[in-house]
Amino acid sequence: MSLANKLTQERRARLAAERLLEQKQAELFAANQKLGAHAKKLSAEIVETRAEVQNVRDENQRVKSDLSIAHKKIEIAERRLWLSIESINDGFAFFNADSQMIIANKAYLWAFDGLEDVAPGVSYITLLQLLTDEGIVDLEGQAPAAWRARMLERWQSTDPEPETIRLWNGEFVKLIDQRGHGGDVVSLALNITETVHYQRELRKARDSAESAARAKSAFLANMSHEIRTPMNGVVGMAELLMETELDEEQELFAKTIKNSGEALLVIINDVLDFSKLDADKMVLQHAPFDFDNAIHEVVMLLQPALQGKDIQIIVDYDLFLPTQFIGDVGRLRQVLTNLIGNAVKFTSEGHVLVRVVGVYDAVARKTRLHVTVEDTGIGIPEDKLAHVFGEFNQVDDAQSRAYEGTGLGLAISKKLIGMMGGEIWVDSEMGVGASFGFKVELTTEGQPEANTFSAVGGKVLLLEPSDALAELTEKQLTKLGFEVRRYATVPEALGALKPEVSVVMADSEFVGYDLLPALADAGFAGRVIILSAQLGGYQPQGDSVLDVHQVQKPVTRRALLDKFTKQVTQPEVQEAVAEPNHAALEEPMLRKMRVLAAEDNKTNQLVFRKMVKALDIELTFAANGREAVELYQSLEPDLVFMDISMPEMDGKDATRAIRALEAESGAHTPIIALTAHAMGSDKEEIMAAGMDQFLTKPLRKAEIYAAIGGHQPDDTVPVIADEAAA
Repeated sequence: MSLANKLTQERRARLAAERLLEQKQAELFAANQKLGAHAKKLSAEIVETRAEVQNVRDENQRVKSDLSIAHKKIEIAERRLWLSIESINDGFAFFNADSQMIIANKAYLWAFDGLEDVAPGVSYITLLQLLTDEGIVDLEGQAPAAWRARMLERWQSTDPEPETIRLWNGEFVKLIDQRGHGGDVVSLALNITETVHYQRELRKARDSAESAARAKSAFLANMSHEIRTPMNGVVGMAELLMETELDEEQELFAKTIKNSGEALLVIINDVLDFSKLDADKMVLQHAPFDFDNAIHEVVMLLQPALQGKDIQIIVDYDLFLPTQFIGDVGRLRQVLTNLIGNAVKFTSEGHVLVRVVGVYDAVARKTRLHVTVEDTGIGIPEDKLAHVFGEFNQVDDAQSRAYEGTGLGLAISKKLIGMMGGEIWVDSEMGVGASFGFKVELTTEGQPEANTFSAVGGKVLLLEPSDALAELTEKQLTKLGFEVRRYATVPEALGALKPEVSVVMADSEFVGYDLLPALADAGFAGRVIILSAQLGGYQPQGDSVLDVHQVQKPVTRRALLDKFTKQVTQPEVQEAVAEPNHAALEEPMLRKMRVLAAEDNKTNQLVFRKMVKALDIELTFAANGREAVELYQSLEPDLVFMDISMPEMDGKDATRAIRALEAESGAHTPIIALTAHAMGSDKEEIMAAGMDQFLTKPLRKAEIYAAIGGHQPDDTVPVIADEAAA
């Protein structure tokens, strides 16, 4: 190869090497740049990482600080909680799910003082074993194993019932255990020794109070009997004395004795009723009754109290309100007697108005009754209104001396109305009068009576001296479709007499002014209704062409409807006395009615004998229950009057003995209890002995006559002769 070629090759090789070097240098430069960028980035990351690490270190330091503070707080809270638990007198312990004690305060461990086994980790079963083995608990006669088994069964239940145990020293501990969801148990041991002793004292006090209440009830029942027994002689003899021929002064004395005796009985009844209400022994009866009749029965009972006073009692019973209800008519009558009686007592002139309104619910067959008793009496001071329903309260001491009474009537009335689910209230103004009212809801029987009548209609001439009664009568007759005109004198009424006048209604005091002859002379063809405070107050003289009817005041709603809503015919006989069958009297088979009366008190025997002396009966007395049973077997009486409290054998035992004899023969003799016991429980017990009827002393002749006449056999002569019936 030539030199030129070699030089050319070398030059080419050198150029190639230079180019390669340049390329490598460029690559090296690029690599250096890339390495520098990476190093820069890595440096930045290192710086950032160092900052994060420092933050983490700072955070860890704060967390450590917070944890330290939290631990200190927890230690303080735990120390305070434990100090609180230790300071309480009741025991506290915590058990794990395996029934091992974790912690317990000193009060819980007190009972195990001195026992080394009792420490954290001890099992509940071991504690039970120690309680019995060491005599810590009073087993009260139970076997130790049986007691431990019962306590362990209780402990293992899901929701253990509280258990009271008695320790050896007489203290009582109540165990209350609460199981958590994980099986842990919080156990409390409460020292209830003082509570148990207090409960025992309360139990002793309650027993003592109940014993005192029983003694009081027995005392009241016994005193009622002891007072009523001689009062039967006083009232009965006074009643019999009044039936004899007496001069005016003697009649006054006899009437005073009778009225005073009955006033004493009212006081006795008030005390007994209040005692029963106070002891929650009062039981309400539920039976059908007529409320309108009940009101008028009370009014008639209070009529004697109106003597010497210029007042009258007026009854305003809503014409379109039912009268037939179901309830305790006796207690309602008692409330009415208290309210109306008080109104009469504290009213010297004017009137006492009894108003009955209400709302009848035909669907529910209920009636909400609203009864008010308004008077024109002395009134009640405003500051005394809140006290009138209190026990033994009257308006004030001065008036208590002026007006008799126990001060229990309104208190009894309030409690009775409350038992019926109602309310009672009072409004009054001094010198104007008082208004007592009550409302009750009663089950209703039948429809409002006025709905079954149709009014006759026409004009009514009214002669009535009382403005209040005249206003009420006019209102009622207007509701029935009548046009009413009131006149003050007979001449004024006669001057207004027209053909369209269908009824003349006049108070009995106007009859003496020749009202009836004048009406007859005028050819009056309508009805004449005479209002009289007492039936029989008007006696017709000779024959009269007038259609005259007499109605007792206050006028009952029934009487008003009868007289004004249908055509009135001649008066009909309401009650007929049976005429003795003279032909039957001649029959040899007829006999006298045999009556046996068991009564140990000689005075009561005399009263009873005198009361029935007009009756045609064979009367035999027994001095005690044993004698009554013997006479029952020998006499075979048609009726037995049985006293309850008698020596040797009382009336209840005698009745049971008679009923036992009748069980063999199949007979049944009516037995009527005669008793001075008046408590409600007494009546139930007496009737349960087999009595047919119950009469309370002092006895009333009318009740005795009704009892004998109501049980007279068919094969006996009439017990009431013609003269007695008349």
